[in-house]
Amino acid sequence: MAKAKLNQPITLAGVTVPPGERTIIDLEVAQLYTHSPLGTPIEVVNGKYAGPVLLVSAAIHGDELNGVEAVRQLLNQIKPERLKGVLIAVPVVNVFGFVHKSRYLPDRRDLNRCFPGSERGSIASRLAYQFLNQVVKHCTHIIDLHTGALHRSNLPQIRANLANPATDEMVRAFAAPIIIDAELRDGSLRAVAESLDIPTITYEGGEALRFDSLAIGAAVNGILGVMRELGMIRKTRRKGLINPVIARSTSWVRANENGIVRSQVQLGDSVTKGQILAYVSAPLGLNEGTIEAPKSGVVIGQLTLPLVNEGDAVFNLAYFEEEDEHVVEQVGHLIDEVNEGLGDEALRIGIPSRPYDEM
Repeated sequence: MAKAKLNQPITLAGVTVPPGERTIIDLEVAQLYTHSPLGTPIEVVNGKYAGPVLLVSAAIHGDELNGVEAVRQLLNQIKPERLKGVLIAVPVVNVFGFVHKSRYLPDRRDLNRCFPGSERGSIASRLAYQFLNQVVKHCTHIIDLHTGALHRSNLPQIRANLANPATDEMVRAFAAPIIIDAELRDGSLRAVAESLDIPTITYEGGEALRFDSLAIGAAVNGILGVMRELGMIRKTRRKGLINPVIARSTSWVRANENGIVRSQVQLGDSVTKGQILAYVSAPLGLNEGTIEAPKSGVVIGQLTLPLVNEGDAVFNLAYFEEEDEHVVEQVGHLIDEVNEGLGDEALRIGIPSRPYDEM
């Protein structure tokens, strides 16, 4: 067997990390009007042996917390003396939003619409510019972790450009039950990275400002799966029960009237055309209406706030070539896999350790 090639030092933001070591770097991206620096914490784990450079980023939207916890759990499992390549972990990209429990930056800009950014622009533009040039351009692969927006929860899913073979390999290795072949959005990290020939996948799971055991566990398992596929860590016998399914399309089902929502379905459920997804009524129970499925599909996103105005998006449905029951089966396999690994870790972060599907 050929001897593994030793790694080289890596330099980020002026800090050099030797092979076989890990270092925390504070990337200063801007200054606030108080003259206080605004920085992004980065942990670089430089493996002893040569290999890919994988960036795992979270909280580009500052209120999306599941990815922050997933990165923490991931770092606890990676040892530089056994790692091939480099793991660059950025648990909180948008520090300002994180501190203020907000999706946005001070100018109400969405950081994930500001790439490639500008050295002399707004805080959002400067942060995007620094993160791109100081971090992203050093990487060979990227996994970007997200959740649903405020009061919206997403079933664990991957969004990626499947036309890129390297990206498609990452998607399959991550093994989320549902894959969305999503178009690149101008200004997003995924779009700018793909333009630099850096294969990038976006993971979605859970809800903003909430910890979700399934979303966190699926993220950690998925990242480790990608690292095994890239040869960064030793391959183990993962059960391989999850056979990801590609959605041919998705759409939001909207409320037809104002009122209080009583949902009749949950994430991961299979629904049929015309099925009642929720009842909508006035506070006194008068003039009750319904929200119905426009066609058969699987619930992959859902409003968690039971108050709606007419036109509000309430359920996100995905539609597949395969039978919906097959998709639901893959979701069940994911729940089983994550539940096996919860235990003490779930208790330490304050998440009930009982099976997710019994909550």
